[in-house]
Amino acid sequence: QLQLVESGGGLVQPGGSLRLSCAVSGDSLDYYAIGWFRSAPGKEREGVSQISSSSRITNYGDSVRGRFTISRDNAKNTVYLQMNSLKPEDAAVYYCAAVRIRFLVPIMRPPSYNYWGQGTQVTVSS
Repeated sequence: QLQLVESGGGLVQPGGSLRLSCAVSGDSLDYYAIGWFRSAPGKEREGVSQISSSSRITNYGDSVRGRFTISRDNAKNTVYLQMNSLKPEDAAVYYCAAVRIRFLVPIMRPPSYNYWGQGTQVTVSS
């Protein structure tokens, strides 16, 4: 059973940065595409970014493109989300998710992914 654990969330001022980590266990990360999603009160879960197993394909949501960067270290079984120039509207619970697919990525929507972490809270406030 694949397990995902997010970390790195917290409180940051607008314009600040955070780096989220997603530690994966139970199988080799080599076989999985990984996505980051976020949920804010009153909003649907939103796709933030995703990365293919080989890192050759990365996708970003329109609201974060140019500010967030996804990366992965398969040797460490960890995926990262570097978040820069944070805005109050970025505040949410951030989840990482996995789907077993090599070299490709699915449509960046929650139903495309079948393994989920418990989430980490990101608060952007002065």
